[in-house]
This record gives sequence, C-alpha cells and structure tokens, in this order.
Amino acid sequence: MAVLLAVVEAGSLSAGARRLRAPLATVSRKVTDLEKHLGARLVLRTSRGLSLTEEGRAFVAASRRILEELDAAERQAAGDHRTLRGGLHVTAPIAFGERHLMPIALDFLKAHPEINLRLTLADRQVSLADEHVDVALRIGHLTDSAMIATRVGTVRRVICASPDYLARQGVPVEPRDLADHDGISFKGFAISPEWRYRRDSAAFTVEPRSRLSVNTTEAGIQAALAGLGIIRVLSYQVAGHLRSGSLKELLPEFGPDPLPVSVVHAEADPVSAKVRSFLDWTVPRLRARLAD
Repeated sequence: MAVLLAVVEAGSLSAGARRLRAPLATVSRKVTDLEKHLGARLVLRTSRGLSLTEEGRAFVAASRRILEELDAAERQAAGDHRTLRGGLHVTAPIAFGERHLMPIALDFLKAHPEINLRLTLADRQVSLADEHVDVALRIGHLTDSAMIATRVGTVRRVICASPDYLARQGVPVEPRDLADHDGISFKGFAISPEWRYRRDSAAFTVEPRSRLSVNTTEAGIQAALAGLGIIRVLSYQVAGHLRSGSLKELLPEFGPDPLPVSVVHAEADPVSAKVRSFLDWTVPRLRARLAD
C-alpha cells in the first residue's frame, strides 16, 4: 500500500521510485504483485505517467486511511501522541497561495518537521479526488456538496487601470462608460472574471473593448501596468499596485458582492490527524490575514 501511494502521489513509477529511494524495477514489481493479489487493475501506465482505474481510486483512498490509522496506532503505542508524519497535498490559486498561504505553510512545516508538503498553485479548479489533494483553497461560491468547507474570509472583484492610461483615455464615471474604453480580457480560465456591477440592487454587465486577451493573471496585470487598458481582477492580486498607486481602482461603488474564500477537504470519518492539524493551523491564520 505504501509503495502504491508513493507512486500515485509522485505521478509515475519512476518518480515514486525516486521518492522511495528504491530501484524502479522493484517498485514496478510491487505494484504488479499487488494487482495480481487483488485480481484487479489499479493503475494505467501511459507515456504521460499513470492514472488510476475506478478500482484503483477506491483502493488508494482505503489504503491512505489504513496507513494513517496504522501510523497513529504505532505512535500511540510508542507514547508519541504529537508527532505528525507523512505527505500532505494542498492546492490554492497562484497569487493567493504565494501571498497568503505560503507564509502560513512554511511556519506549519517548521512546527512539524516530519510532514512533507506538496503545494500546487494553479488558477484552475483542481480536482481533489483525481489529483489526490488533501486540502484546497477555493475562491468563489462552492458547487461540490461532497466537500467539507470552512469559510475564512472574502475578496473583492475590482477593475483598475494605470494612471497613464486614465490620463490618455479619461476616467469612467459609471459602468456604461466602459464600453468606450480598452480592456484586457482572460482566455483559457475555467472561470473568467465577470464584468458585472450592481446599482439599485440590480446586476448588469458592461465590458470594455478587448485589446488583449491573456491566459495568466500576471500577464494581464503587466499589460495594465503598461497602460494598455482596464483590467478586472481580484483585490488580492493587485493589492500592492493599488497601494503604490501604479494602478487605480475604478467604480468601486458599483462593485458586486465580495466572493467567499473557503478551505475545503474531502468528507472523511475521521479526518486524518495531519489534515486536521493543517486545518487547525491554517484557518485562523488565514482569517486574520484576510481581515487586515
């Protein structure tokens, strides 16, 4: 079970062998022997790595629970109730993870030296089940009712532009003015920022003319800083630029309701000790940072 988990979490047989510091042939044979013992195919080997079969996903989930319970039992028998060991996979949006989650995670690792953390930062909806993620940070309204969610704060959707652009093109006074402005849009995102506004409790949409479309938030922000046009992003993504004045927020009085920020994890009974410890460590610290 431990070998299979190492291979799955590493993404390939060779990467799993490196993690285990074992010969590739030995690791491959152990996975094959396990499949023969179970009479079921667990992993599908491809040129891009490996993926789990339906039986494999169920067995991996069960293996993870069993090994965590075994580790807890061994620690209890040895009189060690506090030391946490093993791997933990966490995901978050890129800019939020770098700005808010990374400092908290680094302190967590210092406090728990036998935990190995894999932090996946990506501006896409990472599947906890398919990518073997223990904890995810989500921005926006949640749709997966199978997950346990804890809200830690909110972020605002803001539109902004550089002082240079506004000096050339003028400052929009109300949302309909945006139709006469240049904009920077995003393509390739699972969920793109919406150009939605509120007035008299009614929602409506107005977009500027797209001069440039990009597939990363940072590229869009750089274009806005260069004076190309107006951009719509989340407040934490441009907080430093707004403070320095290199970007100016526009039409804040028309902004939509803030988006919730939540920490989510798969439903389990009980939640593993390392996941519970990470949640107990992270949730109050995120709440404090988002309240600033």
